[in-house]
Amino acid sequence: MKRLLLAFALWLPTLACAGTLQPLAAADVPALLQPPAHGMRILALWSLDCAYCEPNLEALAALQRADPREIELVTVTTDSIQLRTAIEARLRSMKMDVYPARAYAEASPERINFLLDPNWGGETPRVLVIRADGSRRGISGALTPAQLHKLLP
Repeated sequence: MKRLLLAFALWLPTLACAGTLQPLAAADVPALLQPPAHGMRILALWSLDCAYCEPNLEALAALQRADPREIELVTVTTDSIQLRTAIEARLRSMKMDVYPARAYAEASPERINFLLDPNWGGETPRVLVIRADGSRRGISGALTPAQLHKLLP
């Protein structure tokens, strides 16, 4: 019973964040980039005006649903949190509102871009994979089936 209560207590914060758009400030980036305890965390970077972002998000969601114990998916829009209503509406329309979601909350988005991935120029879509062993991989542009396959644990 204690293990069940402990598991529930650890799971509750994840549930609270899923489906709730949270601001992403520079101070929040180090925690987001921490390697997960096991498996991998996928940061799906997107924007409201990105033509390829929706198919990427759908493909990443399908990948996560295929192995939910090993893959944590977090969506991060490079749009300002001030566009909350539009961002939340788009997440709902894509059925991505069940995943933790972040939106930039800094006057200088380039700073957050650099903190997330110094090798990234800010183009979307962008996928940043963080594995439990601390390794990272970034992919920009529309994901191909071969690239998705390489993401698998």
